[in-house]
This record gives sequence, structure tokens and C-alpha cells, in this order.
Amino acid sequence: MRNKVITISREFGSGGRTIGRKVAEALQIPCYDQEIIEKIAEKSGFTKEFIQEKGEQAASGNWFANAFANRGTNGVSLQDRLWLIQGKVILDLAQEGPCVIVGRCAHYVLRDTADCLKVFIHADMASRAERIVRVYGQREEAPEKRLKDKDKRRAAYYEFYTDMKWGNAENYHIALDSGVLGIEGCVSLLLEAYGRFRA
Repeated sequence: MRNKVITISREFGSGGRTIGRKVAEALQIPCYDQEIIEKIAEKSGFTKEFIQEKGEQAASGNWFANAFANRGTNGVSLQDRLWLIQGKVILDLAQEGPCVIVGRCAHYVLRDTADCLKVFIHADMASRAERIVRVYGQREEAPEKRLKDKDKRRAAYYEFYTDMKWGNAENYHIALDSGVLGIEGCVSLLLEAYGRFRA
């Protein structure tokens, strides 16, 4: 039997990372987020900073610009190489046992090799703006602008490598609004869903 894995895609500032960690803790299974960055760094020689910046989001929110950005004579970019290594790391982690994987298009990478409960966490702009200021601090750039820019680049990356629409409900089993349900509400619903998933 294939391992049961929860993959969490999320809007920036929606609390998806926190939800993933709390679900994993309750289930007593690993949660992979920053840990993936460390494993990719070991395998690739890329810096953690490069992986953090390029492993989930495009340099631009424009799909066409990303298609031609920073490509060598063989047509392959550093981000393409990172995508392949990242995919191998995610596949290896899913084979080790049940786990939660946050971000990095994991539900797409694992589509044929694991039993994935595919989750998308979102929230309204006001809730997310309040959260990123509380968690990451105030910056010169308005929080709403930070959110829109990050989401746009995350969507462009997702669509470039998966050929699917980021945030589209049909790509996920569950979409939860953390602004309405709260972090703990989302955790409770995911724990119930995980218990029922392919039982």
C-alpha cells in the first residue's frame, strides 16, 4: 500500500505552513517544509537562499517572461535543474512513510506515486495582511502589495511547471479558508479528512 501523504498548497500569509506542522504533530508524522530546502541543498550544491527564492516562485509573474529567463544554450535554466532535484527529494520523502509536505507543487510531483490528500489553504486579503505583519514584521512595502506579488509569482511558477491553474479547486480535494475557520479549525478538519481518506 502506498503511503498516505498530505500536501498543502497555500496563499502567502494564509497560515498553511503552521497548519501543516500542527496536523503532522497531531498525527505524529513528519512535516517537510524547510527540511526540503536543506535536503535539496545537500544534493544540488545550490545555496539555501537560492532554493528558498526559486523553489516555489517564478522570478516574474509573467509566464512568457519565465519561459525564456536565464536559459543556457541547452535551453535549461538553473530553476529547471532545481525543479528536477526538488521533485526527486519529494518523491524520496513520500516513500519513507506518511508525512505532510508543504508547498513546492508536491501534490503534482506525487500524483502517480502516493495517496495524497491534496489541500489548498487560502484567506481574505485583510486576514493575510494582518498575519504577515504579525509573523514577518512590518516592511516599507505595504502588506497587500507583498501578498499580491508573492501570490502572482507563486502562481506563475506553479502554472509553468504543472500546466495547471494555481488555486483551482479541481486540483485539490479540500480548499479551506483559514481567515474564516481559523488555524485550529483547519487543523481539525484536516485531521478528520485524513482519517477518512482512502480508509
